[in-house]
Amino acid sequence: MLSNINHYDLIFLDIETVPQFSSHEQLSDAMKELWAAKHSFLKTENETSEEGYLKRAGVYAEFAKIICISIGYFRTDKETKQRTFRLKSFSGDDEKVLLEEFTQLINKNFDSQRFHFCGHNVREFDIPFICRRMLINQLNFPDLLDVSGKRPWEMFDVDTLQLWKFGDYKHYTSLKLLSEVLSIPTSKTDIEGKDVCRVYWQEKGLERIIDYCQKDVVAVARLLLRFKGDTQPINDDDVIFVK
Repeated sequence: MLSNINHYDLIFLDIETVPQFSSHEQLSDAMKELWAAKHSFLKTENETSEEGYLKRAGVYAEFAKIICISIGYFRTDKETKQRTFRLKSFSGDDEKVLLEEFTQLINKNFDSQRFHFCGHNVREFDIPFICRRMLINQLNFPDLLDVSGKRPWEMFDVDTLQLWKFGDYKHYTSLKLLSEVLSIPTSKTDIEGKDVCRVYWQEKGLERIIDYCQKDVVAVARLLLRFKGDTQPINDDDVIFVK
């Protein structure tokens, strides 16, 4: 399966997002009204828009911000000839700065004619979210994300969620569940996706969130290799953290 996809031509990607503010009260009056309108369409029985802000706003680009982008890519060590997996993260409280740094590295190191992104639900969440936040921050897209004029079948980003669906449109399968079902080794962390907002705003635990994001990137890479039938594992010793 996926014999036409070279994993050396993929940039494995994951992002972490949170509501833009630590409380609903910090929203402008206009944004409070707009969030209330958004919240009214969500299935949130007996939950006010104020209560739902920190719980739900973090997944909507209009009300949220990116606090971490982690990428991973395969390389062959020049000396040992062994396959390695390199990890790099862009993180911080200033979303615009991390997006600029992400764009600079992607444009400098990855040829847009060769490389494509790969992630779990990357087509419906990560990539659209990054593009929307770049537009809001008045930033130019990296060449790899400039999809203007492209038709849907000309976009070759690889989505492990879509691969697992095999054409089925009914269900979402989490990376955690899919890794467990397929016996993909994952490194444990003390948080999950639902904890990111609390850890960031209340506990100031950005480093823990970065670690969580990076481990998801490694899990996606392992998952992609499983889809390809590649039996060479990514061991923890193969992972190189790039500063």
